[in-house]
Amino acid sequence: MSTWSRTLTTMSAGSRLLTSISMEMGFDGFFFGRLDYQDRARRMSDKEQELLWRASDSLMPPVADLWTGILPNGYNPPDGFCWDQSCDDPPIRDDLDLEDYNVNDVVERFIAIANRQASVYKTNHIIMTMGSDFQYENANLWYKNLDKLIHYVNARQANGSNINVLYSTPSCYLQELHRANLTWVLKMDDFFPYADDAHNFWTGYFTSRPALKRYERISNSNLQACNQLEVFGGPDSRKGPFGEGDSQTLKKAMAVAQHHDAVSGTEKQHVANDYARRLANGWQHCQVLVSNSLAALSGSSAERIFCDSLNISICPLTESSKKFSVNVYNPLARPVTWPVRLPVNGTTYVVLDASNRSVDCQVVPVSAATQDVRRSRGFAVNELVFEVQAPPLGFTTYSVSRLQDGPLPASRLLRTPTAIQNKFLRVTFDPDTGLLSSLSNLETKQTIKLTQNFYWYNASNGNNNRSTQTSGAYIFRPNSSTPFTISKTAKTESIQTPTVTEVRQWFAPWVSQVVRIYSHSRALELEWTVGPLPIDDDLGKEVITRLDTSIQTSQYFYTDSNGREVLQRKTDFRPTWHLKQSEPIAGNYYPINSRAFIRDDLNQLTVVTDRSQGGGSIHNGSLEIMLHRRLLYDDVRGVGEPLNETSGIFPEGLVVRGRFLLSLDHPSSAADTHRPLAQEVVLQPLLTFTDGYLPPKTQLQFSGLHAALPPAIHLLTLTEWDEDSVLLRLEHQFQSWETQLNSEPVTVNLQKLFSTLNIMGVSELNLSANQWKDEMTRFNWTPQTDERTSLKDFQDFSVWEVTLKPMEIRTFLLRLSQR
Repeated sequence: MSTWSRTLTTMSAGSRLLTSISMEMGFDGFFFGRLDYQDRARRMSDKEQELLWRASDSLMPPVADLWTGILPNGYNPPDGFCWDQSCDDPPIRDDLDLEDYNVNDVVERFIAIANRQASVYKTNHIIMTMGSDFQYENANLWYKNLDKLIHYVNARQANGSNINVLYSTPSCYLQELHRANLTWVLKMDDFFPYADDAHNFWTGYFTSRPALKRYERISNSNLQACNQLEVFGGPDSRKGPFGEGDSQTLKKAMAVAQHHDAVSGTEKQHVANDYARRLANGWQHCQVLVSNSLAALSGSSAERIFCDSLNISICPLTESSKKFSVNVYNPLARPVTWPVRLPVNGTTYVVLDASNRSVDCQVVPVSAATQDVRRSRGFAVNELVFEVQAPPLGFTTYSVSRLQDGPLPASRLLRTPTAIQNKFLRVTFDPDTGLLSSLSNLETKQTIKLTQNFYWYNASNGNNNRSTQTSGAYIFRPNSSTPFTISKTAKTESIQTPTVTEVRQWFAPWVSQVVRIYSHSRALELEWTVGPLPIDDDLGKEVITRLDTSIQTSQYFYTDSNGREVLQRKTDFRPTWHLKQSEPIAGNYYPINSRAFIRDDLNQLTVVTDRSQGGGSIHNGSLEIMLHRRLLYDDVRGVGEPLNETSGIFPEGLVVRGRFLLSLDHPSSAADTHRPLAQEVVLQPLLTFTDGYLPPKTQLQFSGLHAALPPAIHLLTLTEWDEDSVLLRLEHQFQSWETQLNSEPVTVNLQKLFSTLNIMGVSELNLSANQWKDEMTRFNWTPQTDERTSLKDFQDFSVWEVTLKPMEIRTFLLRLSQR
């Protein structure tokens, strides 16, 4: 096993989960450069720029405690000490015969900076970063001047100076702080949101490039399915009837897409295009692997077709074929029920499952909004809708046949229905406006008032007497706290069938939505389509949707931290300092990675998103989420161009489609619904299509597990390690306080987990799989006030029976017998 430096240094902090996973990888410390300017000022005053960050309220302290240091100059050198070829600061001239000899000036300025820095840190050790972005291309310039700086500053010790300068690393610095044996202030929340000045909140990138954010999320889902099928298909998956495939290309593309200027949307347009191209290329490699694996597992080498644009009703095979099959691979370790919508041109179809039983299906007309967004890339006039049931970590197959004669597609009703419902949910509409008016959970007999509409904030162009800051890829700065309503009413049409009921709403030529309930779903689906955002009025636009409810939130709302733990938020409030709010909208936006919710004592409304977005609860009982941004000015944070997305297909501006899933529950049990719901969106079933009839002996169903995992346990990773081993990560996906049903430790038997893998041995690794878990050691740190929770520790029953506590991730290397 290899090891690494045990400190992590990054430009920006924020996410509490980053700290938690860093700890589980074996890091001793975490350094970052950016935090809110008010937070920094308070921490400098109190000498709390170095702290102990407790990154979980579910894991037993000090398991999730990570020493964290805020760097003094972001990630830059002190002012006046930049000696890269891209810098303008003068070099050290130490020849006494030179007119611009400057050694004394440089040394005195450095000593003054060092003393000022020492006055706001806790120990007699301080750290200085010497370098920045795009530097050290000519490292000789740096080291030549640093050598001189160290020599001349240390020479002052002969005259009583107490400053000693040396080349060092974050790891060495951290070791000296640990030896000091001090106590450190404890932090329990995160560092969001972040502003570098009163009107400069970095909350725009939570939403920037929403199409790329969604593509990254889909690519991860595809990658996990690819990884799993590589394990189940064995060597035949990498070289089979469809050629040579691999998962590495997509793995590398996904790794690059995690860069802080990639999925964040803070890159130039041509760079964003390159990230998308790399993801697409990686998926092409995985498609070969997936096809080979499914051929090996099913016994059929019939060609498999992938339709990556089903969300806008494009799939050439289903549009033209009279007989085809649908293979549904489920990457979750529990069975799922999932709605399938296929573009077709027939009016009547028969759908049979893997047991040759008829499945309820309906044909509905393609919406005008879908026809508009797909342009000339598809020609289907209808969609075939049915619900599939897929086994855990496996696939099932459905056959679809077009009939010549049959009823016409479900008809459109050109009016707003009073209500739509299934056996779980009921939704009502205002007949005068066409907008939502209430949501009911029929199982729990809960009802809330619920209205929803679309708005846009006018993005600041910098022409403002308070600040010249513009909205851009990083910065969200509306020029008013009151958004413009796109339309107070919606034109509607509705379609009601036994399989799906939907109300199609049209707000403007660039905003539409479908409110949809499937027959077996406990969630209300809102499928929104936004764009191209009009800019012929020379106004940048930041489009939101807002849900207004009767829930009494008292300024509180909740967002997830990178899809895992949920954090409580409060409008115009920060837990660790007294906030002086200067941007009432942007200063209350937080990242929403997979869900957000509002609640009171009786009701909790949860919104599950299909990509990372920004949002907040500006008003009592409301939740707003930003959907799309189109801006006309750069925000001067490094991108160097406005966030104004166009493409060859959409030269007039990008169109974005997404969906929310809404659930209404009692707060004490809401997580039992929204946790698995979010997992289904993150890791959605993978569909492949085969034209015509499958061979008679084709295996139509497969599961890689002996039995589904318990609801609390999520299979996070299953991937090939080498020809004899696979890497497995299991995750307890509930927090310790969330629910009586699923917030308890769960034991899993690894030897009895898989149906087709013969496991001969198991070894536990750290989270990053580069250290044996029993060999991983970390520094112990002492908090100033230890708010330890009374969490019971659990021991594994055996090497095979492993117990996962709430929010715990465990990583295993499984050794297999020859496959």
